Amino acid sequence: MIIIQNTVISDDVRDNFFVCNLDACKGACCVEGDLGAPLEENELQILHNDYDAIKPFLTEAGRQAIEQQGLYIKDWEGDYSTTTINDRECAYALYDERGILKCGIEQAYLAGATSFKKPISCHLYPIRITKYEDFEALNYDRWNICSPACSFGANLGVRIYQFLKEPLVRKYGEEWYQELVTEIETNSPLANK
Repeated sequence: MIIIQNTVISDDVRDNFFVCNLDACKGACCVEGDLGAPLEENELQILHNDYDAIKPFLTEAGRQAIEQQGLYIKDWEGDYSTTTINDRECAYALYDERGILKCGIEQAYLAGATSFKKPISCHLYPIRITKYEDFEALNYDRWNICSPACSFGANLGVRIYQFLKEPLVRKYGEEWYQELVTEIETNSPLANK
């Protein structure tokens, strides 16, 4: 494990290869699973503030699900996640012309309609964060639907922490990320590879 500031990072984040391969998986992570995307509490207010700007980028089914269920749901453990359509795909997801699921929030961001790129849990995937009283644990969430991403990452020689540089910096800051890279490059088994 790697400890940087108030985070504990699994060695898997350092050791495993990963680069999303949307041509292979078609964005299956937006539709598979028990719930929508996990949301942080500060993201709930962002959705309230920016929903009118995001709404035009959503599907009719997504808008209807949000009208019926709300902008997000609270699960049995008290955690928040995005609304889903028929307990399956994220209400904020949409299919592009190639049949690949994309994030409607991110499409709104790319169009300049919002400054919110997407939920940090989506941006950081396949890292999942578990919050404890004094620290956060960052773990690699292995999922068979991401097998193409593992192969693609291995072919390109890109590890999880490298692929996720942008969202890791977004979440923890540039200084934190540089500490992580320094730790990996100088003190890990990968340093000599």
